[in-house]
Amino acid sequence: MSDNHNTIDDLMLENRKFPPSAQFKRQALVAGTELYDEAAEDYQGFWARQAADLLTWSTDWNTICEWNLPYAKWFLGGQLNVSYNCLDRHVEAGRGDKVAFYWEGEPGDARVLTYADLLDEVQRLANALKDLGVQRGDRVNIYLPMIPEAAVAMLACARIGAAHSVVFGGFSAQSLSDRINDAEAKVLITADGGHRRGEVFPLKPAADDALVSAPTIEHVIVVRRGGNDVEMVTGRDHWYHDLIAAADPVCPAEPMDAEQLLFLLYTSGTTGKPKGIMHTTGGYLTQVAFTHKYVFDLHPDTDVFWCTADVGWVTGHSYIVYGPLANGATSVMYEGVPNFPGNDRLWAIIEKYKVTKFYTAPTAIRTFMKWGAAEPEKHDLSSLRVLGSVGEPINPEAWMWYHEHIGAGTCPVVDTWWQTETGGIMISPLPGATTTKPGSATFPLPGIGVEVVDDSGKRVEQGGGYLTLTQPWPGMLRGIWGDPQRYFDTYWSRYEGRYFAGDGCKLDDEGYLWLLGRVDDVMNVSGHRISTTEVESALVSHPAVAEAAVVGALDDTTGQAIIAYVTLRGGSDVDIAELRDHVATEIGAIAKPKTIYFTADLPKTRSGKIMRRLLRDVAEGRNLGDTTTLADASVVGELQRRAAEATVED
Repeated sequence: MSDNHNTIDDLMLENRKFPPSAQFKRQALVAGTELYDEAAEDYQGFWARQAADLLTWSTDWNTICEWNLPYAKWFLGGQLNVSYNCLDRHVEAGRGDKVAFYWEGEPGDARVLTYADLLDEVQRLANALKDLGVQRGDRVNIYLPMIPEAAVAMLACARIGAAHSVVFGGFSAQSLSDRINDAEAKVLITADGGHRRGEVFPLKPAADDALVSAPTIEHVIVVRRGGNDVEMVTGRDHWYHDLIAAADPVCPAEPMDAEQLLFLLYTSGTTGKPKGIMHTTGGYLTQVAFTHKYVFDLHPDTDVFWCTADVGWVTGHSYIVYGPLANGATSVMYEGVPNFPGNDRLWAIIEKYKVTKFYTAPTAIRTFMKWGAAEPEKHDLSSLRVLGSVGEPINPEAWMWYHEHIGAGTCPVVDTWWQTETGGIMISPLPGATTTKPGSATFPLPGIGVEVVDDSGKRVEQGGGYLTLTQPWPGMLRGIWGDPQRYFDTYWSRYEGRYFAGDGCKLDDEGYLWLLGRVDDVMNVSGHRISTTEVESALVSHPAVAEAAVVGALDDTTGQAIIAYVTLRGGSDVDIAELRDHVATEIGAIAKPKTIYFTADLPKTRSGKIMRRLLRDVAEGRNLGDTTTLADASVVGELQRRAAEATVED
């Protein structure tokens, strides 16, 4: 254990290594260091070559990057259209019959949409939006289930230069109205309802509630999906299918400046007011196309790609819609949850569509572990070639389970680190070139500058610290909508000249990066700064444990005490003392949880992220804050009951 407590203690060691197989390297797009070498020599020139090679521009740029810290502009003078790059150019090249999306509804209904199908519907919706008064620079809110119309709506906005703001369909009416009002959106696109866990969840009624306090909305477009009864306001509300049928089928893609605002995406802020993250056109599309192609070793003629995220999150923007479509890929889009009608639903979909590249979250992987290897064993997963992880750090045991039980021990695992703010993947292996270590995101991608620093901003050569970005990148956020000071204060004020990501990180003796989670998830126990990620990894390395969440709670003796919430694998049993000793053996006695609660589930958002804030509230006996985004709010109530009954273990 380190004696330097100015950063985050480096507690766990992981020595297993997995080099790319000779067979994988033979077909890989990149099997050596050529991209890294090119980017190290001239990172701006590197990104310019990607922009030229991967995208179609109507006007060439005259300046690659203009950097006035903290503001970057990329490909100045250049013009292009995102919708054209995602659709028209593939159709014009004779690939209109290629499948863009295999869409699977939760009830079992399915649709196949080709690039020509998408182009036709996008043009019609773009014209319908223009008929409703939407112009370049306007904002359009999208509040939809995971249905193809969500991608159509995004691309239709991009086609005419209106910025979209997608709001996750699980958010409440208040969350929706907050985002509409901040963006001053003119049009809302929603649905009657969607399918989730075997039931229809109503969206239009929630939208109606939101619009009571959202005066900027002039029109509402409603997709018929759930079949639930809704009220339609005359003059304001329009059925999507009626507008599409009546719209002109031809809407030429308008050239946009590279710095034209493409979308706003709201992320939670510490002040309680959501932050409208701004992403623009040319740089963003360059980065998501590049990362989708090389991180997943994309072969568009043979691959079927599946990112399990929702389009309401940045992962869905970048790796369901924009990255895959820009690359002419075939993707899967699924409406529902992983366990309807059974715990093997995702594996059945992989088998059905012969998915080759699969991208999901560590929380989902740990849930699959809890359900057991018998579920994927019901299905033929031999089509898989690359597995991806996104959303939070993946612990080594979940990485190994994923590798062995989903990837049959042969698929490279690309553990990716990035954020809503970065736009695209920043740290990740390249599957044909990088020797991986379970739990490590490995190295920055070519063209990305990363350094780990201590509290004073001094570079850390080995051990724990804070992840910073040292140079502009094409997909970076261009600010916070309407609040430039907040942009600077949030991301650029802690370390001079650096973007601070808010994440802890450690470097091992070979330069591998290990993400340690959010800095506000670091616990201070008797002067030791301990990452929740490392304690969780130690717990999950016990063969009886499927998932664990750890928080720090106020403690009179140690400052903070480690409180753990543990879900066991099916059929497993273990006592608390054994688990505490296991943590001590793995990473040291200082990291032993003071209290462990066993629970059948953990409080998670509908995107799968564990809400540690609520676990801290439970541990410290506080009233709970907002729980509207939880997938199952009853989980927290059960934890509160157990905490009230529990006696402290020592």
